[in-house]
Amino acid sequence: MADLEDSVAIPEFSCLLQMDPYLKAYEKDFKRRYELLQKQLFQLEEAEGGFDQFTRSYNTFGVHRLPDNRLFFKEWAPAAEALFLTGDFNGWDKFAHPYTKKEFGKWELILPPKHDKSPAVDHNTKLKVVVHTKEGERLYRISPWAKYVTREEKSVIYDWVHWDPPQPYIQIHPRPKKPTSLRIYEAHVGIASPEGKIASYTNFTNNVLPRIKDLGYNCIQLMAIMEHAYYASFGYQITSFFAASSRYGTPEELKQLLDAAHSMGIVVLLDVVHSHASKNTEDGLNAFDGSDSCFFHSPPRGEHKLWDSRLFNYSSWEVLRFLLSNLRWWMEEYRFDGFRFDGITSMLYHHHGIGSGFSGDYSEYFGLQVDEDSLVYLMLANHILHTLYPDCITVAEDVSGMPALCRGVEEGGLGFDYRLAMAIPDKWIQILKELKDEDWDMGNIVHTLTNRRYGEKCIAYAESHDQALVGDKSLAFWLMDKEMYTNMSSTSPLTPIIDRGLQLHKMIRLLTHALGGEGYLNFIGNEFGHPEWLDFPREGNNQSYHYARRQFNLVAMDHLRYCQLYAFDRDMNRTEDKYGWLAAAPAFISATHQEDKVIVFDRANVLFIFNFHPSKSFQGYRVAVEVPGKYKIKLDSDEAQYGGHGRLDHNTEFFTEAQPFKGRSNSMQVNHLL
Repeated sequence: MADLEDSVAIPEFSCLLQMDPYLKAYEKDFKRRYELLQKQLFQLEEAEGGFDQFTRSYNTFGVHRLPDNRLFFKEWAPAAEALFLTGDFNGWDKFAHPYTKKEFGKWELILPPKHDKSPAVDHNTKLKVVVHTKEGERLYRISPWAKYVTREEKSVIYDWVHWDPPQPYIQIHPRPKKPTSLRIYEAHVGIASPEGKIASYTNFTNNVLPRIKDLGYNCIQLMAIMEHAYYASFGYQITSFFAASSRYGTPEELKQLLDAAHSMGIVVLLDVVHSHASKNTEDGLNAFDGSDSCFFHSPPRGEHKLWDSRLFNYSSWEVLRFLLSNLRWWMEEYRFDGFRFDGITSMLYHHHGIGSGFSGDYSEYFGLQVDEDSLVYLMLANHILHTLYPDCITVAEDVSGMPALCRGVEEGGLGFDYRLAMAIPDKWIQILKELKDEDWDMGNIVHTLTNRRYGEKCIAYAESHDQALVGDKSLAFWLMDKEMYTNMSSTSPLTPIIDRGLQLHKMIRLLTHALGGEGYLNFIGNEFGHPEWLDFPREGNNQSYHYARRQFNLVAMDHLRYCQLYAFDRDMNRTEDKYGWLAAAPAFISATHQEDKVIVFDRANVLFIFNFHPSKSFQGYRVAVEVPGKYKIKLDSDEAQYGGHGRLDHNTEFFTEAQPFKGRSNSMQVNHLL
């Protein structure tokens, strides 16, 4: 590689400028970022022989069984005075097995096999690292690289358990090809059953995967998999980064879940939290070596005031080793297909997005407020993932609207495939909270759904886990509220509130699906209008599981209307699968009629017509269309099977006329617009 003293050119920066010429003013910033990335790659090449070995450091750190059954232990604890290994294997002797100090703050220990040649530490037995600090303290720690940790019922603290099963689960199904249209089912294993308890990986494999497949989703985003000591953190306060949460079962059962998903042609993304870490010390990363830094910046920079958590030092070599190897581990060991990166806004800016409105002015995305260490970490992570796994999918959760977030690294972008369109669910909640039906602003809704950076793919959603959390409630509950408890039976008359709620629930979803992005996301249970909200067991609710479950049993009851919403969600996804509007160019909007409350657009040669008017239907309504010919109804929210009134004749054929209208070459009359 050439010496990096020469200025590095961004190979395809001109492509980025073609998309957005206004970025030319910030060319220096893009250049500096790209140079920092190239410098990191150059150093990796020099010091580690490239990123391939470096990102597989889980093969040497933590504990690793060698071919002759010796066990090799390795840790990075730069501030420690001494390290010892203790556990069931040595009767919890705190001094019998010292690590040897190596350079750069590394510590190593080799345990020879037992007399019978089996490893010195048995599978499923407990271990601890004993850290002696320079101040003379003795601390008990879990290895940051621990692959399995469990908590005994009466205990608060998690234990490091050596996981080396005699019959590991072998995955046999190949990874599916990367979908062109991404239809994501956001799921949480623990709440994925109607029972008031923590559900298991096996329950998810047997009972939830077939449902996701039936609904037409081709991607699952799994939340709360990385181990977190506090269940009610929803999986966002990570304590063990390499451990799959044991509260749902064993690592082998999670591997089986992924294998089963792959056999159904479904890709699985891990909700990865590299933006911060739990403050826990005994069973977390915090103060692993007794110092206030180690994996993190020293306070105040290393603390997130709102989240009460620790912030990584992305400029540290060993932190890069840890986090990049972590991504590789989930891809290799469990065969995930990609990641949804949580809390990107907090990483990108020194202010962490706290108290920042983000007006969209470009100066907000460049300059001293940007944390270039973490920005370059994200570029590096995306570059490595997409180089090693060309079909890998990465999704960014960013509220700031950082330009080039979803453009390739070679253009000077951050390299994500998709960003979450976070303004869309906020808009729907705001409308339902604040406005009467007749006050809905069609232009404003369409603007929110289409206001995205050209050439950067978005995942649209009407609601995710964020909107379901306690203090808020699901869209279905905003629409129908307490009537859901009494009036969801199809054996009783349809009340105005339930009627309106069912129709809007479907229309909001279809409009978001068709207009809002290049991917679509639904949170588990919301596809059938799950009532109420989500709340995990905690002190404030007497450790209740009542709201920490998904009542799939409601769909199974034919006399309830939930199955009608489920059927619409399924057929909406299947229709997209057939016509592929998510993979098509953005829609052409030919009408946003405020008085009529009508929205008309076409995308992927499919014509979408929405009538949001609370009381008016229209006869002989002219709509614009580009492609001439014969049109037929393919999806109709008013069909009886979807809880509608069945007023449209699906045998009707609509013929275009060569009459230009609203910016399109052709148009046609729609007899009934309900």
